[in-house]
Amino acid sequence: MKHLVIFLQGQKGIRAILIAALISLTIASCTPHLDEAQGSPAPKPDTSDAKTVRETPYMRIPFDSFNILKGTIRPNRFLSDILVPYGISQNKLDSLLNKSRDIFDARKLRAYHNYTILTGTDSNASLKYFIYEHEPGISFIFSFNDSLSITEWREKEESFIKFTSFTIETSLWDAMKASGSPFELAGALSDIFAWTVDFFGLKKGDTFRVIYEEKHIGEKSVTVGRIYGASYNSGSYCCYAIPLIQGDTEAYYDADGTSLRKAFLKSPLKFSRITSRFSSGRLHPVLKIVRPHYGVDYAAPVGTPVYSVGDGRVTETGSDGEAGRFVKIRHNSVYSTAYLHLSGYGKGIMPGASVRQGDIIGYVGSSGLSTGPHLDFRFYKNGYPVDPLKVEAPPVEPVLEENKEKFGKISSALIRILDQIE
Repeated sequence: MKHLVIFLQGQKGIRAILIAALISLTIASCTPHLDEAQGSPAPKPDTSDAKTVRETPYMRIPFDSFNILKGTIRPNRFLSDILVPYGISQNKLDSLLNKSRDIFDARKLRAYHNYTILTGTDSNASLKYFIYEHEPGISFIFSFNDSLSITEWREKEESFIKFTSFTIETSLWDAMKASGSPFELAGALSDIFAWTVDFFGLKKGDTFRVIYEEKHIGEKSVTVGRIYGASYNSGSYCCYAIPLIQGDTEAYYDADGTSLRKAFLKSPLKFSRITSRFSSGRLHPVLKIVRPHYGVDYAAPVGTPVYSVGDGRVTETGSDGEAGRFVKIRHNSVYSTAYLHLSGYGKGIMPGASVRQGDIIGYVGSSGLSTGPHLDFRFYKNGYPVDPLKVEAPPVEPVLEENKEKFGKISSALIRILDQIE
């Protein structure tokens, strides 16, 4: 696996910059020497030492002028618990809370978030600043100098375009970990390939290649942004994901310009496992009799979201002794689906409610005749049960005629680069 990193200053013009870069790139662009030269940002130095001194200004504060103490908010700990030992009176604390009310509610510090305390270097070591890290890239600075004040500090967000690949050995998650890729990338890929790749049936040797945006704050990766191109290879089968904006919507298409988005998702759950398949004769795990099982069982923890596999209208919700809590959805005049053994329903899910593909319609449970938490998912064609794993759904709108030339240029450049990623 090799990495190539392209740094993008800001967000404006990202697509144009990327496409231009892709067209100009050659196979030499993926060689190790470039990886080492461009590489990922240097690792952040260890700051666990209570007296670590930063030599450069940060948050417009000359850190090298203070003693620095770092800590983590413990559960059920309040701002007063941290500040009172530094001589902050209750009156001063109340004044601080009043001043911060419109900027940040200092009474609601989040457990396990980091904070930094800056004290003077004089013999009194009086408190000068309290810095609370609210979320990546956003901190609140409480000043105790000449007057009390609170300031919100936002670090600059930077974007990197990264090229990577990973091959399945045991699971998608293990492959992501082995490649050093952020775990958010797995979710992004599962969304893009949800209609074309069976993530429950990934085999050893299956390979993903991807060009993606990784957002950094300082030296820390905080999230995965856009996916600029991806491919999935399984034996002789290859599927590309090429992005294109048509109208106001960005979607992903294969090399021929056919949309990867189908009428139905491949699965109503993400990253679970199949424990029982569609069968004309199965030994019922509770009743201990052989009878048909007209669904697919997905094992997952209680509370796991269950998604509607397609647009439609809820026709029935309820509960019975065998199916437990269930939701039934009619998608069109031909297809309908059912979701059994739920622990509860999604917001607004009731007979007559309209749902969109990917909406949460319920949560995995073990209601009814069940030996453990799972979803029994059923698919019907013209009222008759069919194997959900064998349903062939028609694609949605392909690349329009007026966009084919543009798509062809983007597709050829992306495919050339994707095929070179190792």
